[in-house]
Amino acid sequence: MVSTAQHTDNHQLIRESARDFAETHIRPYVMEWDEAQHFPVDLFHQMGEHGFMGVLVPEAYGGAGLGYQEYITVIEEIAKVCGSIGLSVAAHNSLCTNHILTFGTEEQKHKYLPKLASGQWIGAWGLTEANTGSDAGRMQCVAVRDGDHYVINGTKNWITHGKSGDVAVVIVRTGELLDSRGMTAFVVERGTPGFHAGKKENKLGMRASETAELIFDNCRLHKSQILGQEGEGFIQSMKILDGGRISIAALSLGIAKGAYEASVRYAKERHQFGQPIANFQAISFKLADMATSIEAAELLTRNAADLKNHKQTHTREAAMAKYYASEVAVRVSTDAVQVHGGYGYTKDFPVEKFYRDSKLCTIGEGTSEIQKLVIAREVLKG
Repeated sequence: MVSTAQHTDNHQLIRESARDFAETHIRPYVMEWDEAQHFPVDLFHQMGEHGFMGVLVPEAYGGAGLGYQEYITVIEEIAKVCGSIGLSVAAHNSLCTNHILTFGTEEQKHKYLPKLASGQWIGAWGLTEANTGSDAGRMQCVAVRDGDHYVINGTKNWITHGKSGDVAVVIVRTGELLDSRGMTAFVVERGTPGFHAGKKENKLGMRASETAELIFDNCRLHKSQILGQEGEGFIQSMKILDGGRISIAALSLGIAKGAYEASVRYAKERHQFGQPIANFQAISFKLADMATSIEAAELLTRNAADLKNHKQTHTREAAMAKYYASEVAVRVSTDAVQVHGGYGYTKDFPVEKFYRDSKLCTIGEGTSEIQKLVIAREVLKG
């Protein structure tokens, strides 16, 4: 499929680099990792060497120093091969790493970003709890001030890299319930007393991307571990999620393209009634719908990225891109299984995995319903 984005030579090199890496280091192991729910930590160290773990981090902190257009391309090319790995790259870059980059002090940036950007360390980010997903204002994970320290108790759930992450940015309550200025972001390193991983989730899809619980049991953190100021955690999170939603749109785009390209290949190769099934209007029209939806999703995603690159307000555009692209990923992967017929329901062909992986895109970093809420609020402003 021809991209609608304007590609510079450098952008094309980044696309080819990500594509080659995915074909060489990911594709041979996709189903093995999926079946075993294996999170391939060593792979992420390798990706760090290629600049994929610090795409948005300036070179001064050891990163690639690239923008959101290049970032989208990296996630898309990886997700075309494996949504799980694409999800983990997105969570590491746009949530944990980007939160430290955006709100950290120079000391915090120099301490953490080089390790994260190089892939030496893997990052996690925690806002969600068992009973507070979209309703973050009611979070029960609490930090209590004790001199120059804070004592944290509670849990965070559905955390990407919850077990294997070397450092996590977590948002906990330091004020009253429902107070948007009553939450604070902390950086917590693995090995900190009172901080450990809990249950690892057994998921439908994205099975090679680790999702686990974080547990805080009288975990003491010095005030120097706060990102920004006390009480700014929720407001920071909303800004981080704007960018994160663009990355989930890119993830969705990659999954959709992977399913679409597999369907085009299969439709040309599979013969029935003496001809390729691509010749039948029922199949060719499905492919036409898939191609059109993907093109529209990419335009929305690239537009949001352009606004992000130019530091313009992009809350509405990011929500639109995430909402539309994630629904397209589900619809395209569903049609891809249908194009493959019985074979699409087996693990011998890649579309059943795209089908399973795609659903997470409509849930993670704000459900489709939450995106509609965000879009509606933005549309009705003023």
